[in-house]
Amino acid sequence: MRDILIAFGRALRSLTRRGVLVHLLWPSVVALLLWILAAVFLWTPVVEGIMAWIDSWTFARDWLTGSEIGAATVLTLVKIALVLALLPLVYVTAALLVAVFALPMILERVATRDYADIERRKGGSNLGSAWNALVAGMLFLLGLLVSLPFWLIPGVGIVISLVLTAWLNQRAFGYDALMLHADREELARLPRVLRPPMLLLGGGCALLAYVPLVNLLAPAFCGLAFVHFMLESLRRERIARGVTVLDALPGAPS
Repeated sequence: MRDILIAFGRALRSLTRRGVLVHLLWPSVVALLLWILAAVFLWTPVVEGIMAWIDSWTFARDWLTGSEIGAATVLTLVKIALVLALLPLVYVTAALLVAVFALPMILERVATRDYADIERRKGGSNLGSAWNALVAGMLFLLGLLVSLPFWLIPGVGIVISLVLTAWLNQRAFGYDALMLHADREELARLPRVLRPPMLLLGGGCALLAYVPLVNLLAPAFCGLAFVHFMLESLRRERIARGVTVLDALPGAPS
């Protein structure tokens, strides 16, 4: 828990550095605009499609046709569930933009300033980052799709969203945070060994998605927190194995 709090603190400190804040903001703004446009054009057919799907259940059809109040209640729950589902959809879109585009640029700035003593072994690549983000996003959307019927139960949708987003964060950002500095073996092993705290860190970031205004920075801030958490973990792991870190002096390899 202490390491997670340290990662959040360092991420907050990094916000004050030139060129970092803009990369934290634009992915969420782009994702939000995309899903607002999608909602404007698709809201009515999606609502009607879900209601038709519910109406295809025999027991539900008999109840809905026999009770106006019941039909109105189900319609309201469907609309609430769709609004709640928009939040993780905006988040996953922003997270993918962060993982593929913003985080590599943030990583360069942060690593040069705070982790210049860690040798860059380049076990990952931008192509690997894009593929990892794509797979993570597809699995997230699959989990979201499978869980949709449970979103009609009040409160369950939020819990499912938090769990899926926590998983997405650790899957997408864990790779990106290490891809420049870890070798292939470290890149495969460290996320596996650190999965419990990574999920906890990802869950903490997922909660930020439900805080107004803060949620605009949440996906990229989460990526930044993962950079600090994973690189500090890599530094400690190498020291524990007796691997000499580089002297963090001007001109030292980084």
